Amino acid sequence: MAPSKKKHASNKACIIPGGFAVLSLQFSPDSAAQHQLFVKEHKVRAEKSSHRPLDRTLFVLNIPPYCSQAVVKELFSQFGYVESVELRDHPGSSQESGPKLSRFFKPVEKQCFKVGYIVFQNSSSVAAVKSHPYDVPLVVCTEEHPVRTGSQKWIQQYTSSFIQTDKLQQIVDSFMEDYDKRKEEEAERQRKEAEQQQEDEEGWVKVTRGPKGTKARPHSEAANKRTLQKEMRKKKRKELMNFYTWQHRNTQKEHIAELRKKFEEDKQRIALLRAQRKFKPY
Repeated sequence: MAPSKKKHASNKACIIPGGFAVLSLQFSPDSAAQHQLFVKEHKVRAEKSSHRPLDRTLFVLNIPPYCSQAVVKELFSQFGYVESVELRDHPGSSQESGPKLSRFFKPVEKQCFKVGYIVFQNSSSVAAVKSHPYDVPLVVCTEEHPVRTGSQKWIQQYTSSFIQTDKLQQIVDSFMEDYDKRKEEEAERQRKEAEQQQEDEEGWVKVTRGPKGTKARPHSEAANKRTLQKEMRKKKRKELMNFYTWQHRNTQKEHIAELRKKFEEDKQRIALLRAQRKFKPY
């Protein structure tokens, strides 16, 4: 996958508004039609992802459906070593969290134009792509690296769709082992967090400083419940009882109501005892 050779090349890059450089894409050396890719350096300051370094990541638009991740990697490796290629339907943040699913459990990919994030080993490769001449197209399908399309691609996809039971069982077992490991790590983390936030006899909570650069984790439900109970106890201790006149009046009313309730209960209990002691000869 090398740029096709043309005699009269201007050796000038085409830059359009928005900072995008335009690259010409040609499916095969003898193809008359050309396709355009729009590339620029990925500079999103809000995204702090190790998977997309700001100085070594290239953002690509308008990638055709016949270009897979392997094809894109081989296509741009002429500018430098490519560490990773990520193709998406829409631009978005990197999805680092969660387990990596096998192709058997992934949804069917849409056959549409995609956007890509290409991470190079050196930042100079990004500049080399942006300065590539517009008149020198990149060739996708060559004799060294053929790309299947049409019926050949459908036959290949149909053949690879058959699942071998032993291979699938290995993938499932590996996934479940990773799942159990993540659950154990989560339970251990929650246990350590509960120990760190556990109150001592005087109500103090030991606060420890985590590693530098780590984000603060939200409090657990048990810790929030203990904090709420502690605040309620403080509020109850600070509350003044029978200080105001209306408080004294309400306390007296509640006391009288309680005495009347007990008096009625005692009357019913005495009436029941008298009924049980009545003499019945028949």
